[in-house]
Amino acid sequence: MKPLCGPLLLLLCAAAGAQQNSCVCEKNKRVTNCRLDNGRCRCDAIGSGVTVDCTTLTSKCLLMKAEVMGSKSGRREKPKDAFEDTDGLYDPECENSGAFKARQCDGTTCWCVNTAGVRRTEKHDADLKCNQLVRTMWIIIEMKHAERSTPLNAESLKKFFTDTITSRYLLDGRYISSVLYENPYITIDLKQNSSDKSLGGVDIADVAYYFEKDVKGQSIFHNNPGLNVSIDNEDVKLERTVVYYVDEIAPEFSMKSLTPGLIAVIVVVVIAIVAAIVVLVLTRRRKGKYVKAEVKEMNEMHRGLNG
Repeated sequence: MKPLCGPLLLLLCAAAGAQQNSCVCEKNKRVTNCRLDNGRCRCDAIGSGVTVDCTTLTSKCLLMKAEVMGSKSGRREKPKDAFEDTDGLYDPECENSGAFKARQCDGTTCWCVNTAGVRRTEKHDADLKCNQLVRTMWIIIEMKHAERSTPLNAESLKKFFTDTITSRYLLDGRYISSVLYENPYITIDLKQNSSDKSLGGVDIADVAYYFEKDVKGQSIFHNNPGLNVSIDNEDVKLERTVVYYVDEIAPEFSMKSLTPGLIAVIVVVVIAIVAAIVVLVLTRRRKGKYVKAEVKEMNEMHRGLNG
């Protein structure tokens, strides 16, 4: 029997070696070129090529960039500086670390973002300067569940979301400030300032992004349909999820960023105030004329009596 030829044997050995060194990135399916490196699965993020560690969450900036590349086809009162992400998906500029660059641009239009990549200023031309990447220290995730005959158990609900965030998203439990239930609203507070964030630790902005995608059935995890919310062995359907951001420095929005409805309310209030001032001025003028006329009549009567 003839021995295997050299080139064929080398090809088979190379294929076997490649299979042994390949891996699956369980925490992020938006990657390519996955390989084992010292026992850890490392892959290249789609769109940026930045190497990510698959044992932890990938940064939101790299995830957004990968998504853009693949898709070019009774409520609690919020803090006054809390704001939503009204711009949605865009193609971000990321640092090599995976963090957002403080200034983001789309052609000739630029704006400043926070560490969650959410716009915190008006949009300007390319001359805009963003001196620093402002830290998002507080993220509020608000959900509304479908109508039900009885409310959920608040303690069971708190345990479910606390366990999910710490185990599924690997966030240290100390950053979960509270899980509140005000039927039908569920509110999760994540707080983590710049001094709290440890090197290599999970960021609350990344957790919120993974969580929101899970709830919407667009999970970033490999071969995973999304998050199944089950409280006391009963599935709970979520109808709406909104994420609010609170930065260490208040955002810099002008009146142009206000919604038409809010502007209309402000205009009505201003008109009402102006109208009240006009009425007050006119009333005082009429009263003044009446007093002058009364004094004139009294003087005439006095002269008539003296005469």
